[in-house]
Amino acid sequence: RSCNPPVGNLATGRTPVTLTTCGQNSTELYCFYPDQNLLHQVSHGCGQPRCTKCNANQPDNSHLPADMTDDFFANPISWWQSAQGVHREEIRLDFETEFYLTHVIAVFKSPRPAAMVLERSQDYGQSWRPYKYFSVNCTATFGLQDDLIEESSMCTSRYSDAVPCTRGEVIYRALSPANKIEDPYSPEAQDLLKLTNLRLLLLKRHECPCRGSGLVEKPQRFAHYAIYDLIIRGSCFCNGHAEECELANRTGVMENVVHGKCVCRHNTAGDHCEKCAPLYNDQPWKPGDGKTGAPNECRKCRCHNHADSCHFDLSVWLASGKRSGGVCDNCKHNTEGHRCQRCKPGYYRDRGKPMSSTEVCKPCACQPMGSANATFSRSWRCHPKTGFCYCKPGVAGPNCDRCLMGYWGFGENGCRPCDCARDCDQHTGNCFNGYDNEPFFNIPIGGRIPDLVQTPTNESEEEWKWNDHEQGFSALRHPEKCVCKEKVLGSVTDFCQMKYAYVIKARILSAHDKGTHAEVVVKVKKVLKSGKVKIARSNRSIYPESWTNRGCTCPILNPGTDYLIAGQEDSRTSKLLVNMNSLVKPWKAYLGKQVSDILRTGCK
Repeated sequence: RSCNPPVGNLATGRTPVTLTTCGQNSTELYCFYPDQNLLHQVSHGCGQPRCTKCNANQPDNSHLPADMTDDFFANPISWWQSAQGVHREEIRLDFETEFYLTHVIAVFKSPRPAAMVLERSQDYGQSWRPYKYFSVNCTATFGLQDDLIEESSMCTSRYSDAVPCTRGEVIYRALSPANKIEDPYSPEAQDLLKLTNLRLLLLKRHECPCRGSGLVEKPQRFAHYAIYDLIIRGSCFCNGHAEECELANRTGVMENVVHGKCVCRHNTAGDHCEKCAPLYNDQPWKPGDGKTGAPNECRKCRCHNHADSCHFDLSVWLASGKRSGGVCDNCKHNTEGHRCQRCKPGYYRDRGKPMSSTEVCKPCACQPMGSANATFSRSWRCHPKTGFCYCKPGVAGPNCDRCLMGYWGFGENGCRPCDCARDCDQHTGNCFNGYDNEPFFNIPIGGRIPDLVQTPTNESEEEWKWNDHEQGFSALRHPEKCVCKEKVLGSVTDFCQMKYAYVIKARILSAHDKGTHAEVVVKVKKVLKSGKVKIARSNRSIYPESWTNRGCTCPILNPGTDYLIAGQEDSRTSKLLVNMNSLVKPWKAYLGKQVSDILRTGCK
């Protein structure tokens, strides 16, 4: 819910500033009518006035500005008094920060002024605006209608009578029937209630009507302003996000003082909870809603534990459909991105750790001689999701630290192709003539070749690991060595007679020898036809049924290439099969259209 700090006396513990004080330069003699004579007024006269001295430097005879704001219960007869003979006096209370005002009460010792203005500043005294005008005659003094006649008027005669001559009150309520406010944190409410300074301009003195013709004392000894108590009720200003406040820009603790620094809730921050806390800027800051009670809390940015702060970005907010606008600042632990969601260049994600782990990004471990500098992104040293390094021509291994099968001479320029029918010695380039040095498998096998454009994000850790029994295979390795008798796309009748269970467009990612069978990992890009085995547009395996002893699958399936593949299926094991009767052609748009047309109209 939205919060409201308690209301207290903002004047407590704060000293007003006045233009004058009685007895500032020397001792002054002044006169006044005592309280008790005015409590039981008789029709003739007000009793005898009393006269005494004022000296600002003598504690027992001083009446300083601080006496207006002391504890009126502990010191009921302390007061501030102006110098004699002044007509215009100013009482100003400066606050160290912004507060909310509810009402002002001034209890006068002298007769209340015949004309007075209550003003506030919201910019620390740079500019002032009136709250209320007070006058015996509003129209004559200020050119305004009296609020006794017109309720919403800025002027009132209610508190400007000369009687009572002492202890007369002047009261101002910020929230009155004329100033109705539904939401106390709305811009309209802030404009009315928020202040940094309050000022009373005393413009014209009243003379006490008790002064009779037989007065012995000099009239100027009565000519002063005097105030017992100045009470300014209000609260600290917290935008609906705090219900208590603490000391701001001060030392020491005073009882009953209304402090100005909010103890913020709802993930907000600032002296007035006017902004979101450093890590909670995922949506725009809002004040609490005083009308509905909605707290309008700040929402935490998703930085995966890798940032201490974030900032709100309007373009990100709008692009997300106004769901999320937080951008993380200074991502740590070698992460980057709006949400610190990816590893920096030169690092890759450890899939065995959660994204929030401080060790989720590991440094690339690329062999400098074998890894390539020019990759898809120049800043990538290894693939950010797998850690596989980008190798120079003919180089293999996750770290680019050895030659591919069929290559030799590891060095600055990569590895050179063997001039052999099969593999050769990786150091000398000498051909292996027998089968003694052949691996136990004989199909193009190897570590996975990542699809760099659209690497799926949900692969398991196992899927990306290199098998110790597998070596890298290059799609460019002497393709002329692989000779297969392949199926051609003949007539419509020929194609339909084959009764293919599936027809797909797929990119070849890698080939593997599983000992008993071959397995080729593909990325399915388009499904033109499927049978009992369900086919999704994602990574899956297909199974060649034949291969040659030269290390070639038949039909030829080169990693990195898109093919049109039409073949049979094994519904019992949910496998897609490829054999010499399958149609395997490098993908062309016209070929795809031709086959689509045949499938739609030709085969019945």
